[in-house]
Amino acid sequence: MTEIRNEARGNAFFLDLSAALRQRGDLLQRLSAVATLIALVIAFSMVNGTFLSTNNAMTILLQTAAIGLLGIGMTVVIITGGIDLSVGSVLALAGVTAGLLVKAGLPVSIGFAGGLIVGTLCGLVNGLVVTKLKIAPFIATLGMMLIARGIALQITGASPVSGLGDEFGRLGNGALFRIIAMQPNGFPRVVFAGIPYPAILLIVVAVAIAYLLHRRTTGRHVYAVGSNEEAARLSGVAVDRTKLFAYALSGFMAGLAGIVLMSRLVTAQPSEGVMSELDAIAAAVIGGASLMGGVGTISGTMIGAFIIGILRNGLNMGGVSAFIQQIVIGFVVIGAVWVDQLRHRKGS
Repeated sequence: MTEIRNEARGNAFFLDLSAALRQRGDLLQRLSAVATLIALVIAFSMVNGTFLSTNNAMTILLQTAAIGLLGIGMTVVIITGGIDLSVGSVLALAGVTAGLLVKAGLPVSIGFAGGLIVGTLCGLVNGLVVTKLKIAPFIATLGMMLIARGIALQITGASPVSGLGDEFGRLGNGALFRIIAMQPNGFPRVVFAGIPYPAILLIVVAVAIAYLLHRRTTGRHVYAVGSNEEAARLSGVAVDRTKLFAYALSGFMAGLAGIVLMSRLVTAQPSEGVMSELDAIAAAVIGGASLMGGVGTISGTMIGAFIIGILRNGLNMGGVSAFIQQIVIGFVVIGAVWVDQLRHRKGS
């Protein structure tokens, strides 16, 4: 019994030391990501004078919201040492669930709640498959990716759900402090596009999850599981419960992103979210999350999401095709993973 206690104390000390080293590495990674973000802003503003306009900034916020929401959930899963390939499909399933409920005559709030519940349940199933069936996260979430997408296509007949009403689109298209002036010709003119509601939602959620990870016991357990699962278990951490929480949160965030995206379109599209899981992974990795687990921050993921959003926006304004954009982002992701590998080797 004494040996077990000593081992647990040793593991706890190891976790504290790992946390201190992790914080230093996270800071350096965030600084480099911020430098990259600033460099991109400067480069695109020199190429196109309208890039730094207020309206374009609001457009970037709106376009980045879905990536950021998915990235937050993905980051928590990656910190535990897992991966979630199903978020794009869960996004679509949650979105069409909300659309179908509203189409059936239920209030928009009930429809949105239904979408969030479906997303969370998908995440819970992922967590149960990983923890109870002991199936690798890559395979477990790959299966859910196919299942969720198939259900979304089946229940909608592979057709968009339209005619959802203006109230359904308020979350995705509304904005705070929007200023509209009437012109002499009688037509309205947007003076200030306002701060998009999805951007405000992203900021609130990011602050809440960052607080949970860095100020609550659950967050400490998430990092402990990813740093050394066996040491975490010996230290009294409920490993399976922590993983269940991470995957359920990822599913919830995918559902939230699906609702925001479908609300923005005012149509529930079962084909939405294809390849979105790669954007989420890219945002987390660019922001400093390690695919080996134990490392990652929400602030870093937000920086990574904005790097992707600014890259896409700037390349769009430059007339670069979507295919070339994918190539560029692919190289960025490979570079970010390479830097993470170098950092991990140095740390070892």
